[in-house]
Amino acid sequence: MERTFHMLLYRAFHAQRNYLRPCLNEIGLCPGQPKLITYLATNGPCRQRQLADYLEVDPAAISRMLESLQKGGFVCLQEDDTNRRCKLVALTDRGREANALWRQNCGEIEEIMLQGFTRQEREQFADYLTRVRQNFTQWKEVHP
Repeated sequence: MERTFHMLLYRAFHAQRNYLRPCLNEIGLCPGQPKLITYLATNGPCRQRQLADYLEVDPAAISRMLESLQKGGFVCLQEDDTNRRCKLVALTDRGREANALWRQNCGEIEEIMLQGFTRQEREQFADYLTRVRQNFTQWKEVHP
């Protein structure tokens, strides 16, 4: 088995995704949508642009995702009191329930994924992944 970091991250990501995919189907979500509802659950209603910036995706992709989530009853649009031309995206009760189920499933997979890791190793691993992302972000700023 190849032991490059690229392949190790790729294989770990796919193992995680394959474990969580059935959970998506049970909840009624599609890939990419849990990040959006988790952000809304944590930060409250926000504008579509804020979601696109946070998720680092094209606003058109967010628009398509929101359309699907609205049809599924997970999100709704609200008036923005600070700017009547804009709408805020907010979770519905169904969206909050979906987020709770998703977080429960993610907690379960984290325990499976990190079996045998000490608390210190878990903290170090989280730090390493955070630093990897920061390196990519910094590189992207220098190499647009």
